[in-house]
Amino acid sequence: MRALRRPNQLARLLNASTASGARRSSTAVPVAKPLTSVLIANRGEIALRVGRTASEYGIRTTTLYTDPDARSQHALSSPFAINLGDPAAYLDGDRIIEVAKREGCEGIHPGYGFHIAEREPNIRAEMHRGGPYLYWSAMGSYRSYGKQKSKDIMIAAGVPCIPGYHGSEQDPQYLKGEAAKIGFPVLLKAVKGGGGKGMRIASTPEVFLDQLESAKSEARNSFGDDVMLVEKYITTPRHIEVQVFADKHGNCVALGERDCSIQRRHQKVLEESPAPHLNEDVRQDLWEKARAAALAVNYEGAGTVEFIFDNDSGEFFFMEMNTRLQVEHPVTEMVTGEDLVHWQLIVAEGGKLPLTQAEIEQRISERGAAIEARIYAENPDMNFIPDSGLLLHLKTPKVTPTVRVDAGFVAGDEVSSHYDPMIAKLIVQGPTREAALQKLHSALEEYEIAGPITNIEFLKKVCVSPDFIAGNVETGYIEKHREELFERETIKLEVLGQAAIGLLLQETEKVEHDAFARASGSVVGFGTGYQQREFHLVEIPADGKGESTATTVRVRQTSPGKFNVEVNDTEYLNVDSVLDSASKTITSFYPHTRLATTFIRDEERVILFQQGKQYRLQLVVPKWAEKALGIKDVTNSVLAPMPCKVLRVEVQEGDTVVKDQPLVVIESMKMETVIRSPHDGVIAKVVHGKGDLCKAGTALVEFEEQS
Repeated sequence: MRALRRPNQLARLLNASTASGARRSSTAVPVAKPLTSVLIANRGEIALRVGRTASEYGIRTTTLYTDPDARSQHALSSPFAINLGDPAAYLDGDRIIEVAKREGCEGIHPGYGFHIAEREPNIRAEMHRGGPYLYWSAMGSYRSYGKQKSKDIMIAAGVPCIPGYHGSEQDPQYLKGEAAKIGFPVLLKAVKGGGGKGMRIASTPEVFLDQLESAKSEARNSFGDDVMLVEKYITTPRHIEVQVFADKHGNCVALGERDCSIQRRHQKVLEESPAPHLNEDVRQDLWEKARAAALAVNYEGAGTVEFIFDNDSGEFFFMEMNTRLQVEHPVTEMVTGEDLVHWQLIVAEGGKLPLTQAEIEQRISERGAAIEARIYAENPDMNFIPDSGLLLHLKTPKVTPTVRVDAGFVAGDEVSSHYDPMIAKLIVQGPTREAALQKLHSALEEYEIAGPITNIEFLKKVCVSPDFIAGNVETGYIEKHREELFERETIKLEVLGQAAIGLLLQETEKVEHDAFARASGSVVGFGTGYQQREFHLVEIPADGKGESTATTVRVRQTSPGKFNVEVNDTEYLNVDSVLDSASKTITSFYPHTRLATTFIRDEERVILFQQGKQYRLQLVVPKWAEKALGIKDVTNSVLAPMPCKVLRVEVQEGDTVVKDQPLVVIESMKMETVIRSPHDGVIAKVVHGKGDLCKAGTALVEFEEQS
């Protein structure tokens, strides 16, 4: 990124010629006044990312945190950190403004994702009353219009809009009638929504009311508002958005487009620029319409104009404008070479945009392609259900000028169940889309996270999916390629062997040797000499369904650093192995290969990273020993997949249910999840009721035993 200096840089910008895309000049030209302190009203990676740029230019940052985030990286990143207490306090815009005034902050950066990042400009007006230098560094006037008025403004500005209802009448039957006028399928979307929350698809009139109630409930929990809009749902859409920027001097530019079509639960997973297979005339039209949208509402600051592109017709329609920096803004930074947070600061200070539209287009033509992958604590095999917990091990890819990691966590941090489960963003750049994609896959193979389940293995599969490589993308890509993307692979015998060697070496390290033991070579077991150990290992099913047969692995140390390993009917003799405790790496020499394996043990779980792939194993007790040890059989129980709150219980004791019937609705990380019956059966007991808080693995419902 270009180094922009202060304050001479700011003076240069103020005297720069007007960028192309200017709107009508105002009579009073704002006077630039450098910011000296900014409150970052967000958490995680975006709070750290904003803080880095602010600090680079000598701006003092004040961070906010809540009780669950007290030891988080963003809370520790500044000596000026304020505890808001309650986990939901990031949503309290009035209190955050009060803190900004009290702490003498001249600006607030809202980041993205929280309700405060979407608040109406009355917050901005309130901030101006607090002092002459109090700026809202990412807001424009667009949010003050409301959905329907905004749509009317866009149509008047020549921006095509998707058919829909955006009115204030919210009676369910009235909305159903509007949906019928539009034509099914329709998309239900919370007016104040974001990040895929508060969105549902109603494919037929019969499911409309149920989907509406589900969307409204999620919207209330996430945003404190359940006002909904109804839009035509395009069956083969792409999600293409344009990054725009406008200043107080009438300049407005488009910094290229991003294709965000690879999504789950209406939330983006992979984003890239430029959008693949987009004709240049369509690309230029998208940019022009995005600038027209921003100019129509006298926008200021960073914004994203989002379009839905119909793969069938080649048409695109305006969806909405996000009046903030997006999660995927690093993609644009990679293809332009610019720091967009610094641009926000320049605009907030009253400066002019650093580049003209022509200069931006020249940059984009020279810098190739960029792709971002969002790293989430979630289980793709269980419909991307969020996960949480302690990060036992975290190793990121090597960062270079073309490989970037924006992370909010380090090893030892806790991924909280209170917030969005995004751990980091991995962004790569290459001269072509093919080169960038290859670099992304390689970097994902270097990424290691143990603790919560993540989507890294899933992302690797998307990267090698033939249609994705070919650029044939749409928002329904994951569902259409489900069989390919969720295919189970057979575990290699060497993986089980490495797990057994790691378990033995770890136990060996824990043995306190006396002088006689060290001298005689006794390492583990009873008495002198090496002992054979037997481990029963089962691969943890990613989807939580089905039973895998445990594999018995026998391992015997024959001399220092040498082992005999027997897996099923295969025996490996004299395997050289060494455990590096600092890096958690086991290096073993098998007859035909050398394997370096990261080994992490979490109680009875064993997590291995080997040749760019993660394996999750469970140490199990043989069936004959379970009864003697008093281990409870949970075969007939439905367990909570994550820490959660029970919102609704859909069954009663004695009910007969069928496979996939809803049993319980839970909430975790502000997302509702329906727990469905794994099989036909009769409910013996409802263990937890509405309002109960449950840990992961807690029984929610028990079935009667089946003969």
